[in-house]
Amino acid sequence: MRSEGWPRGRVVTGFAALALLLLPFADLTLAGHDPWDALARMGSGFLRPDFTAIEEIGRAIALTIAFAVAGVAAGAGTGLLMAPFYERRPVRGICVAVRSVHELFWALLLMQVLGLSPMTGVLAIALPYAGIFAKVFSDYLGDVDPRPARALGPGTGAASRFLYATAPLALPQMWTYTLYRFECGMRSSAVLGFIGLPTLGFQLDSFFRLGEYGAASAILLCYIGLIATIRIWMRWKIAALWLLACLTLLLSLSSPPMGSGALMRFLTEDIVPAPIRDGGALWPWLSEIIWSEALPGILATLVVAQIALVLAGLVAALGAPAIVTRVAGRFGRYLGHILLVTLRSVPDYMLAYLFLQVFGPSMLPAILALGLHNGAIIAHLVGRQGEDISAELRPDAPRGLTLWGWDLAPRLFAPYLALCLYRWEIIARDSAVMGLLGVATLGFWIDSAVAEFRLDAAIVLLLASLAMTAGIDIISRRLRRHLGGTTPAISRRLEAGDCAI
Repeated sequence: MRSEGWPRGRVVTGFAALALLLLPFADLTLAGHDPWDALARMGSGFLRPDFTAIEEIGRAIALTIAFAVAGVAAGAGTGLLMAPFYERRPVRGICVAVRSVHELFWALLLMQVLGLSPMTGVLAIALPYAGIFAKVFSDYLGDVDPRPARALGPGTGAASRFLYATAPLALPQMWTYTLYRFECGMRSSAVLGFIGLPTLGFQLDSFFRLGEYGAASAILLCYIGLIATIRIWMRWKIAALWLLACLTLLLSLSSPPMGSGALMRFLTEDIVPAPIRDGGALWPWLSEIIWSEALPGILATLVVAQIALVLAGLVAALGAPAIVTRVAGRFGRYLGHILLVTLRSVPDYMLAYLFLQVFGPSMLPAILALGLHNGAIIAHLVGRQGEDISAELRPDAPRGLTLWGWDLAPRLFAPYLALCLYRWEIIARDSAVMGLLGVATLGFWIDSAVAEFRLDAAIVLLLASLAMTAGIDIISRRLRRHLGGTTPAISRRLEAGDCAI
């Protein structure tokens, strides 16, 4: 129940006011070049896609799919094994920890042990996804009808009850969610290319560095086409064939060996704090990292996240009515749907990379990318609810902005606010990752520590990132519980970190 002491309007005003107060602390400066000239050159190339490098693009597409299929399959299989035991505190703690670390951060750590190998990409996706799948699958298993399991004989073991009476009832929902998660895996796989794995992100980075914007445009079009047609080419009946083909392709890749003992050296030396290895004092070393790297990184991350959250809310408020037929008309809804699909299909990291080419290395590319991507997701959900409500209205009901302003917007304000709060934690986590592009968020300090082979410091900074996102998640959950506004289905998928809704 919503308390009268927490009006929703005041929450929105408070978040907007905080973003305005943080604006002077945000680095929104432009690079020395003319952004409009850079934008014109990019736009000219994007209007003329160049598919002549079809061999490189085709290989990057195949490997993007391969990493996504293998990573999601490994994550789903592991999550299914952990799902029956998810309510046990140690299992739940492990799942929360692994899914709180972004795929790019996992990849940076795994590269120290496995190098730029296929296993690095697969595990970078599988580890966080295993924690997500375990939570969602546990919820699905807990919701099934218990009567079939009770109908089995008293001598039936727990494993048999699970395999023959419980799991089959949840299997359709599990497959549907796995398909949603595969769409997220495609985004993660593409982004892994920015750290050297041979996926679409790697090719996009290469073409941009060469100034071949037509080829970069071709890559983006192919990627959006892949995401838009997933439900056509990825079917349950041929999922095993897809997995076999993808594993065969990944096994054919060669990678430089890391040498024997890399894992043991990583566990027993690299991540052990330097003072413990050298017999020194731990606190001076730890306090130096906290004050000179962790706190500045956290503050910069929070500045980016807060401003991006308000921008996402503004984008959602403007975009949601654009996909409601009675508000925008059929043609307007079609255009709005294309725009929102494009913005939510392209990963925010990839959008930030594109904006980086135009505006230079500041907080501005990260804020724009996070705001547009997450705003499109929220607008899609709110607009879809608005379409459902408007379909039940009388034929002679008002249309256009009158309908939106006086009828739909008041009804949708509560779920709109709740969805913004859901995305807050995700925006904060992704704001930290933007540091890998040069923005001074936590990811910048983590990347610097890894590059300098200070993996012990990198672990401390990762723990700081986890603490920050956990704190935001706690505040967000309490606000959502107080304000209400989302349906159980949307709540479950958003709490699981779903990016494909």
